Amino acid sequence: MSREGQKLDSAAGAGGVGIGLLSLDLLDQVLDRLREPRDRKACRLVSHAFERAEAAHRRALRVLRREPLPRLLRAFPALERLDLSACASLDDASLAAAVAGAGGGLAGLRRVCLARASGVGWRGLEALVAACPKLEAVDLSHCVGAGDREAAAVAAAAGLRELRLDKCLAVTDMGLAKVAVGCPRLEKLSVKWCREISDIGIDLLAKKCPELRSLNISYLKVGNESLRSITTLEKLEELAMVGCSCIDDEGLELLSKGSDSLQSVDVSRCDHVTYQGLASLIDGRKFLQKLHAADCLHEIGQCFLSKLATLKETLTVLKLDGLGVSDSLLQAIGEGCNNLVEIGLSKCSGVTDEGISSLVAQCSDLRIIDLTCCNLITNNALHSIADNCKMLECLRLESCSLINEKGIKQIASCCPNLKEIDLTDCGVNDAALEYLAKCSELRILKLGLCSSISDKGIAFISSNCGKLVELDLYRCNSITDDGLAALANGCKKIKLLNFCYCNKITDSGLGHLGSLEELTNLELRCLVRITCIGISSIAIGCKSLIELDLKRCYSVDDAGLGALARNALNLRQVNNMQSLAFVLANS
Repeated sequence: MSREGQKLDSAAGAGGVGIGLLSLDLLDQVLDRLREPRDRKACRLVSHAFERAEAAHRRALRVLRREPLPRLLRAFPALERLDLSACASLDDASLAAAVAGAGGGLAGLRRVCLARASGVGWRGLEALVAACPKLEAVDLSHCVGAGDREAAAVAAAAGLRELRLDKCLAVTDMGLAKVAVGCPRLEKLSVKWCREISDIGIDLLAKKCPELRSLNISYLKVGNESLRSITTLEKLEELAMVGCSCIDDEGLELLSKGSDSLQSVDVSRCDHVTYQGLASLIDGRKFLQKLHAADCLHEIGQCFLSKLATLKETLTVLKLDGLGVSDSLLQAIGEGCNNLVEIGLSKCSGVTDEGISSLVAQCSDLRIIDLTCCNLITNNALHSIADNCKMLECLRLESCSLINEKGIKQIASCCPNLKEIDLTDCGVNDAALEYLAKCSELRILKLGLCSSISDKGIAFISSNCGKLVELDLYRCNSITDDGLAALANGCKKIKLLNFCYCNKITDSGLGHLGSLEELTNLELRCLVRITCIGISSIAIGCKSLIELDLKRCYSVDDAGLGALARNALNLRQVNNMQSLAFVLANS
C-alpha cells in the first residue's frame, strides 16, 4: 500500500465518523488522488462513506467472473466503461440477466468490451444495447462465432461511433450492411479477418457511414474496388489493409485521388504492392504521419525516396520490416524524414552500424527503434542511438548477437525514459542488467535465451524497476528460486511472466510468486521440479491469473489442478489439454 493509502486507511479506521461527515464531492477528490487500486479498495473496506462515494463516482469496471456481475452493475450506477473481456463463462443468459437486474443503472454506459466473450450471442447483445441508450463503442473482437445476427443486434445502437469485429468469422456483407445502415455516425470500424466481407459490403459502408475516420480491413479478400469506394470517405484518417493480397499499385493510385485527410496507412504484407504504388499514394499527401510497409517491399526506388522527402514535416512513423536496405538508404531516410519518432527495421538485411549512425544523427526524436534480427549491428550502433536519441522509450534488439553489456551501459546511462527493451537471444549477462536497473521507468524486459543471466541479474532489476509489468526469461536456465524471491519482492506490479524451461525452479520459487496479486499470465512449460504444492501457492495467491502454461510439467498432478479449480476463479486458459479438462470439470 502507498503512503497516501496508509494514511487514509488509518484515518478511516480511527475516525470513521469524521470521514462520514464529509461530502461525496470531497471524498471523490480524495479517491481521485489514489493511484493504486489496492488503496481505493482499502478505503472502501474500512469506511462506508468511501464505499458510497466510490459507488457514485466510479466510471470504469472490469469484471473477471460472471457470478458477481448483477450485483456490481447495481452497485455502480455511474459506469461509463465496462470490460467483460476476461469474464469467464459469460453467456447470453447471464449477460441478459445482469442487464435486467441493473434496472436503469446502465443508462450512462458508453463503452463495452466483450472481446473473446465467445459465449455471448445476439440475445445478450440485444438486451445490452436496449439498456444502454448512450452506447458509443463496442468491442466484439475474437468472438469467433459472432455473425450477422450479432452484428444486427449491435446495429440497433444508433449512436455507435466505434465498433471492433476482428475475427468475427461469420460476419458477411449482410451483417456489415446492418451496421452501416443502423449506425450512420460510425467513426471507427475494424473488420480484420472477417473474410466473408467483400467489395460489395465495403462499398455500402462507404456510402452509409460518411463520418468514418478509422477503418481496418486487414486480411479481407477485397480488391481495388474497395479502395475506389473508400476514396469517397472525406474524413478518413487511418486505413489499415494488412495482408490484402488482392490490392496492388492500381488500388493505391485510386486511393491517392481521395481526400487529403489520410494520416496513417498500413499496407504491410500486401504482396502486390511495390514502391511505385506507395510513391503514387504519398504524392500530395500533406498530412500523412504514419506509413507501415512491413514485409511487402523488395526494393525501394529513388522516386519513393523523393516522395517520402515531401513528408519531412509530418511523417513520424515509418515501418519497413523485411526490406533489404543499405547505408545510403538509411542516410536518405534520415535526411528526408528527420521528425520520425518510430522506425521499424525488423529483419531488414543490410542494416549496419554506419547506417544506424547516419539515421539517428538526423532523427534525434526517435522513441521507438526496432532492430530485431539485424545481426550485423554492434555496440557502436547502440552508442550512436544513446548519444542521439535521449528520449528513447522502446528498443528491440532480438537476435542482435554482437552486442554486449558495454552497449547496454551506454543506452541505460543516456536514455532514462526507456520503458521497453527486447534482448532475446542477445547473450547479455548480469552486468548488462546491473546497468539496465538504472532505468526505473522500465515496463517490459525480454531476456529469452540469454543463458548467462542468473539470480544476481534479476536481483539488480528487482531493486529499482518497480514498474515492471512483463518479464520474459524463456530458457534462462540459471535462474533459481532465489531470483523469483527477489522478483516477487521488488516488482509487485508484474502481470506477465515467462519461465519456460527454467528447470532449476521448484515449488519454493512458485511460493514467492504467490504474492503477485496483479499477475495475469504465467508460463511454466517444462518445469519438471514443480508439483501440486507450488501450483497451489499460485492458485491461492495470484487472484488475477487468467492464463497458465503447464505443458510438460510432469510432476503436477490432480491435486494441483484441483487447487486451480477451487481458487483460481478468473482462470480462462490452461495450456495443457488434460489440465484444462480437469479444471473446467471441477470449477
